[in-house]
Amino acid sequence: MIDPSRTVALVGRPNVGKSRLFNRLCGRRMSIVHDMPGVTRDLISTEVRGDYVLLDTGGIGMEIEMTPKTIASAAEDQVEFALRAASVILFVVDVRSGITPLDEIVAEKLRRYGKSVILVTNKVDLEADEAAADEFLRLGLGEPVGVSAEHGRGVLKLEQLIDEKLGPKPGGSEADRSGRTRIALVGRPNVGKSSIGNRLLKSTRLIVSDVPGTTRDSVELDLDYAHKDGELLKFRLADTAGLRMKRKVDSPVEYFSGVRTQAAIERADVVFLVIDAADGVTKQDQALAGEILDAGRALIIVVNKWDIIIERWEQDPIDGYKNLKHFLKSYEDSLRREMFFLPDPPVLFVSAMTGFEIESMLESAAALQATLDMKLPTGRLNHLIEKLFEARAPKIVGTKRFKVFYAVQTGSRPLRIRFFCNRVERLDPAYRRYLEKAIIHEFRLGGCPVRFDLVGKDRRYEAGEGEIAPHHSDTIQNKARIRKMGSDAAKLDTRHPERCKKITQRKAAHNRGGKK
Repeated sequence: MIDPSRTVALVGRPNVGKSRLFNRLCGRRMSIVHDMPGVTRDLISTEVRGDYVLLDTGGIGMEIEMTPKTIASAAEDQVEFALRAASVILFVVDVRSGITPLDEIVAEKLRRYGKSVILVTNKVDLEADEAAADEFLRLGLGEPVGVSAEHGRGVLKLEQLIDEKLGPKPGGSEADRSGRTRIALVGRPNVGKSSIGNRLLKSTRLIVSDVPGTTRDSVELDLDYAHKDGELLKFRLADTAGLRMKRKVDSPVEYFSGVRTQAAIERADVVFLVIDAADGVTKQDQALAGEILDAGRALIIVVNKWDIIIERWEQDPIDGYKNLKHFLKSYEDSLRREMFFLPDPPVLFVSAMTGFEIESMLESAAALQATLDMKLPTGRLNHLIEKLFEARAPKIVGTKRFKVFYAVQTGSRPLRIRFFCNRVERLDPAYRRYLEKAIIHEFRLGGCPVRFDLVGKDRRYEAGEGEIAPHHSDTIQNKARIRKMGSDAAKLDTRHPERCKKITQRKAAHNRGGKK
C-alpha cells in the first residue's frame, strides 16, 4: 500500500481541465472528461506509477444551475477533504480565461492551509499562450507551470515538479496492494450504493444524495476490516455509477459512466449487486446480474433499505405470513426464482441507513474470495457427474443423448470445467443449468460462476452418418473387424463356407427380384 503521506490533489474551479490533466498524469482515462462544467462530482483516486495517490475533485464553486444544490455542497466537502488529505496540491487554472474572482478566493484558501502548492496554468496549447501565464504570478503561489492537458505539452515538467515536492519514495509493500480483495458496488441509480460505501468506510468520502445519478465515476478506496476473530481483512472498494437501460442513456457523460462501471466489474474479484428492498427485482436488476455473470465475476446480492420493510411490517403486518422472519424467507425465495440463472449467490438483507448487517457484506466477500481458488478433486467431480446422469438423463438430440466421458477442472476465476463428451451440440441450456447448479451445491460454490468447456468426439464419417455416409471397402472393414475382435475374426468367413455361399446366393437372387 502506498504511504498515505504521498497524496497529490487536483483542485480548481469547474471546467478548467482538471479531469483531463488527471487522466494525463495517471496514463489512462479514469476520470470522465466533458465540456459541461460540474461533470466530476465524486472524489476520484488512483495510484500513479506505484509512487503516489492522485485525487481528482469536483469543481470548487459549482453553481446551482450546474448541479443540484445538495450535490454542489457535497462536492465542496470533497475538496475540503482533498486539501486536508493531500501533501501536494495542484491548483489548476485556465490560462485563456485569466484570473477570475473565484481563482483569487481559492488561492487565498490554499495559502491559509500552508500546503505545498503547484500552480498549473492549463490550456497552454501554443507558445503564444505562455506569456498570458505570467498574469497568475500575482496569486502569490509561485511561478506557474504551463501545460496543455489535451495535447500533453508541459506534462513531463509537471511530473518532475511533483516528484521533487513529494521527495524520495519510501519502501512500500507490493504484497499488501496485490493481496487486497477487489469488491465493487453495482446497481441501478439511487438504490443506495454510495450510502453502503460510506457505512463500510465509516466516513463520508463518497457523495450521498437522493438525486438519482449523483455518482458518475467509479470511486476506488482501500478498506481494512478487523474481523471478530482478530484477522485483518483487506479490500479495495469500488463505488460505481448507477446503470440504466441502454435505451434510457441520454447523455455522453452517462454513457462513459457506464463504461467506467463495466471496467470496475471486470477488475473486481467480488461484485455486490445492490437491490432496493421496496422495489424488488426489476428487469434492469436482471440485466445487470447477467452482465456480471458474463464477466465471470463472483456475485453477492445485497437487498438494501431493509429498514423500510421492517418499519412497514411493524405498522401493518402482511396477511399470510407468521412473522417477519417468515416474510424474509419468502422474499428471498421469490428473489432467487427471479434470478434463477445465477449461480446461487448469497443474499444479504442490509440497511445503509441504520447499519443493519452491513459488516456481513465484508465477511461474505472474504469467504467468497477464498472459494474462488478452490481446486475440485477430479475423482469426486466425475463421480458426481455420473450420479447426475443416472438421476436425470439428458433429452435425446437427433438419435442420441449427450454423454460425458470425463470431466476435469482447468481454471479458476471463473471456475472452468472441461467435459470430454460425445457431441457438443447435444448439451441443451436447461441441462447445462442442471449440471451447474448441482456442482455449485455439491462443492459449496454459491456465488461463483462455473464455465463448461466442451470437447466432443470426431465424427465417424466426414460426409455424413447412416445411409448417406460413404461405405468403406471390404479391406478396410475387415481390418476394423480384426482390430475390434482379434485374430479370430478372420476365421468367421471360413468356418462355414457352404452356409456363407447360400447366403450370398439368396442375397443375389433377392436383388434380382427372384425367389428365395
